[in-house]
Amino acid sequence: MTQKLWLKKLKLNCSKDVFDIVQFGSSVMEDSSPNDIDIAVIFQKIPLKDQLNHAQEIKKQLQKESNVPIHIKSFDLYSLFDEANFAKEGILFYGKSLVYKDYFVNRFGLNPRIQISYFLEKLEKKDKIRFHYMLRGKKGEYGLLKKYGGELLKPGLIEVYPEYENVFVTSIKKTLSDFKLKKILC
Repeated sequence: MTQKLWLKKLKLNCSKDVFDIVQFGSSVMEDSSPNDIDIAVIFQKIPLKDQLNHAQEIKKQLQKESNVPIHIKSFDLYSLFDEANFAKEGILFYGKSLVYKDYFVNRFGLNPRIQISYFLEKLEKKDKIRFHYMLRGKKGEYGLLKKYGGELLKPGLIEVYPEYENVFVTSIKKTLSDFKLKKILC
């Protein structure tokens, strides 16, 4: 079960220098069993020593809300976007704000999505039908698209929220090997 801290009503006591607190990594993914929860505390421009002290205070508060360890990293907006920051993609694309209860990149006017293109030409008719039922549902049961808020953009192309990437990839792999993922910010 995922640890969806961004859905909880947290009463965090934090510095006015905090720009946002973001949960990212495997703990935001549906159908994952994380060993820890990755948290990024993003600060306005303040000294590194202050960032580390404030981040540890936030970690103590968050640890009370979780039954798995909290792993915390601190950034200012400059270091977050630094090309050497390996956590940048996970924070920007998958990150959920604990403060604003939505994707972190929404603060910048962006929405993350995964587009999955697939090709059914090589499948037998029965497998094409089975694939369609998986996406759209059958006999009143929800398919993956409705259950997880995905959308069929056109035949052969669906769009889903990033936290459901594993759900869709695992299900699609049962039928197809010929598909492609594309991460977009729109």
